[in-house]
Amino acid sequence: MHSNEKINWPALITFIAIPLIIGMLSSFFTGEDMSNSYVTYEQPPFSPPSSLFPVMWTALYILMGISSYLVFTADAPAKKKRSVALIVYAVQLVVNFFWSILFFKMDLMLISFAWIILLWVLVLIMIVLFYRINKIAGWLQVPYLIWLTIAAYLNISIYLIN
Repeated sequence: MHSNEKINWPALITFIAIPLIIGMLSSFFTGEDMSNSYVTYEQPPFSPPSSLFPVMWTALYILMGISSYLVFTADAPAKKKRSVALIVYAVQLVVNFFWSILFFKMDLMLISFAWIILLWVLVLIMIVLFYRINKIAGWLQVPYLIWLTIAAYLNISIYLIN
């Protein structure tokens, strides 16, 4: 999107709503297990407080929505490039959806660790694809990758010490 182009507000809101809704649905299916389980596990060093998680995920979902909108509306040289990037984005959203269910609801900590590594790789690929289309869209995903790195550390640490 060029700086002189107007923002398509309905599209932007829709693109932001999609990851937020997916996150809320994942949280709904995980249920109270999420908040109850995390505080009952013995925590590794540098564990953030549980109250930080909903704030971080909300911010990350908003950034996902904005960056996917930027890719969708970008003047990409080829539609195929945009399509591939958005398919990877959609796949990582699906993988993201299931992680908390695997970890909290099903208590499959080792499987959820492998799952979050898959998610981390997908997000890294997504960042590269987004960056090639719109640099800002790529950079907006870096906090997500950092947060997933922290989540992976917590996941494997909780598995090992509990």
